Amino acid sequence: MTHFLARWPHLSMTNVIDILLVAFVIYQFLMLVRGTRAAPMLVGVAAVALGFYIARIGELTTLSWLISTLIPYVVFALIVVFQAELRHALANLGSRITLSRAASSESDAYDDIVLAANLFSQNQTGALIVIEREIGLRTYIESGVPLDARLSYDLLATIFRPSAPLHDGAVIVQKDRIAAAACFLPLSMNPVLSTQMGTRHRAGIGITEETDAIAVIVSEETGAISLAVAGNIQRDLTVEQLRERLSTLLRRYVPPATLPTPIANENEDKAEIEHPASFRNPDQSYTPEVDR
Repeated sequence: MTHFLARWPHLSMTNVIDILLVAFVIYQFLMLVRGTRAAPMLVGVAAVALGFYIARIGELTTLSWLISTLIPYVVFALIVVFQAELRHALANLGSRITLSRAASSESDAYDDIVLAANLFSQNQTGALIVIEREIGLRTYIESGVPLDARLSYDLLATIFRPSAPLHDGAVIVQKDRIAAAACFLPLSMNPVLSTQMGTRHRAGIGITEETDAIAVIVSEETGAISLAVAGNIQRDLTVEQLRERLSTLLRRYVPPATLPTPIANENEDKAEIEHPASFRNPDQSYTPEVDR
């Protein structure tokens, strides 16, 4: 490092650290807005900055005066426009400070997804759970009903209950939180899949084609559990296979113990056996004929 700095005598170690820190902040900011609505807004801000620079270089007095007058107000406008991103950045900073505690709770939260998928498979309840990874899913979150609730087996079972108002659509999970329910997802345009699978499966594959998210899908017709990643789908998974695949994709350790099977309420099971039609919503958009 000393030999490197000797070539630039005016460059000190403090300057190098300063440059690296600024580069790190810029990189984290770009990663934060990637895949969100803030990205095109950032391009607009860059265009305004470029216009101001051209006005100063070209000595365009009127345009330079106009932009100089508006710049103080632009700063406040940016704070309002990027308030969600700023809040998300501060939340990420806090989660990294408490990384060890968050890691254990997050691992337990994804076990709840596996338990819920097992319940849905046994009861043949259609479900679509999308797990966000690196690429943000804020655009799809805003299409549904915001929840921002802690991820749990009980909450998933409540959301996807056929009589619940939020069951029709996808649940999007961010780390150990359920960001939103009843979300609309893009359908896969793969011509082969369109003739073999129903709407729920094509939506699960579609979101993984456009992002790096993971989609857990339970068929309403057969109760089969499927997992979609990178535009591909694995069907008819067992509960243990689902847990192992999630642990591999999310880089988590899988202990050899078998997951417990959730036990439904006995009175509810009895009522469902005696009156199965009352547990099906006739207005569901995912019908058994198209959801295989």
